Amino acid sequence: MREQPAGQRRARRRFPLSLRCARAWLYAAAPLILTGCSWDLLNPSGSIGVQTRNLIVLATALMLLVVIPVIILTLVFAWRYRETNTRAEYAPRWSHSTRIEVVVWGIPCVIVALLGIIIWDTTHKLDPFRPIESKVAPLEVDVVALDWKWLFIYPQYGVASLNELPIPVGTPINFRITAESTMNALFIPRLGSMVYAMSGMQTRLHLIADQPGVFDGRSAAYSGSGFSDMHFRTIATSRAEFDAWIARARASGNTLDDAAYRRLEQPSSKDPVTLYGKVSPRLFQGVVDQYMASNGEICRADSPVTLGAIAGANMPPLPASQPLER
Repeated sequence: MREQPAGQRRARRRFPLSLRCARAWLYAAAPLILTGCSWDLLNPSGSIGVQTRNLIVLATALMLLVVIPVIILTLVFAWRYRETNTRAEYAPRWSHSTRIEVVVWGIPCVIVALLGIIIWDTTHKLDPFRPIESKVAPLEVDVVALDWKWLFIYPQYGVASLNELPIPVGTPINFRITAESTMNALFIPRLGSMVYAMSGMQTRLHLIADQPGVFDGRSAAYSGSGFSDMHFRTIATSRAEFDAWIARARASGNTLDDAAYRRLEQPSSKDPVTLYGKVSPRLFQGVVDQYMASNGEICRADSPVTLGAIAGANMPPLPASQPLER
């Protein structure tokens, strides 16, 4: 092998161990720094977001009760029973310890049982289809995921907005969600749960903002070249400010009819915020039902054609329900 010059060896020794360790940590942390990660999930602004944050923290803490001791003991055992430590006990015939078996299996079993109970309980409490209990009447919002933009329809007021979601503080928001084509996912990290938007189907989500602010909303499922720009602002304001926004939307003069919607469904990105003062009454339902038409009729489970066929076959009637949901 070729021997390095003494000058190069001396130059390399000039860097102390602490500096080299610090540099190694910097290199390891660089990917995390460059990702631009935010902590929105751990800084919630609504009761659903708070419960989700608490579940994440609690589950992580319970799992770390196993992970941290295992990491520490691994390092301790590697150091204590290293080859050069002649004072460590040497037991080549050792094979079993009841106390160790109880600790190794007992503690993980208890933690898994606790996690199972907690997740079972919170899964039902945080069910996206479960309405939020409140003395305030909920606000209905219909959401359509387009390529690559978000359309929000307010059926109670007959208005709509593109790439902006104003909501009143302290009011439960009942979302009905669908997609025009590619599957997407509606996600407002500071308010809580993420729910998928699927073409030809309708899902639900219930959120609430407990404090005013502007919260980032985004798509959480890759949907093509415009995915990175498919985000919107959720503006939580007082009821008076929300009512003023409704008045501005009604005065916008834009109409969201079938022709306007056909223009919106064309793929585009970085679309400006647009308000619509009038919306076709069954626009959202038409988007959901677009793949259910047959011979001019809608073949949905609760459609008149289906209900008539059930009645003609003397089958028990279907329970009253909302449009087909997944």
